[in-house]
Amino acid sequence: MARRPTLPFDPIAEARRNWSNADWGEAAEGMALVTSVMRAHQILLARVDEALSPFELTFARYEALMLLVFSSRGKLPLGKIGERLQVHPASVTNVIDRLEQHALVRRERHPTDQRTTLAAITPQGRRLAKRASEALNAAVFSQPGVGDGRVQELFDGLAELRRSAGDFEDSTERSSTF
Repeated sequence: MARRPTLPFDPIAEARRNWSNADWGEAAEGMALVTSVMRAHQILLARVDEALSPFELTFARYEALMLLVFSSRGKLPLGKIGERLQVHPASVTNVIDRLEQHALVRRERHPTDQRTTLAAITPQGRRLAKRASEALNAAVFSQPGVGDGRVQELFDGLAELRRSAGDFEDSTERSSTF
């Protein structure tokens, strides 16, 4: 990944200072937080994209494969995939189309509801998901770029934000299967 030159100062901290001086002081901390999260997203997405590129996967396709890997039967309704990935149904269709083109998943009819289509992971999809996970673990997940003691703290803070936005009800409840 090509790196840009490192700045001699933190531009977001400078923006926060300028925001405070522009009569928006009460919003300066929030602006700095939001801008920092957006920049962190860019950094992490670039790292993830780089790790997944040898597998010809996007993060959305990788996430769909992993949902299927972790599902109890290796298959899920397309609507359930959309719910879990928190994306529009059209996005799920596109992701599954692309995975199906590469023989990583196949579509199946639901055995009891003919209106429902299932996505089922193929053996090739399982193998690719495993290799991609190993690459992501090595390149990104094992060393996300913050001190070990901070990972849980940051996760908890972002979980609070996601919960308040209505993503989920309670972080202490877990589904045993996807």
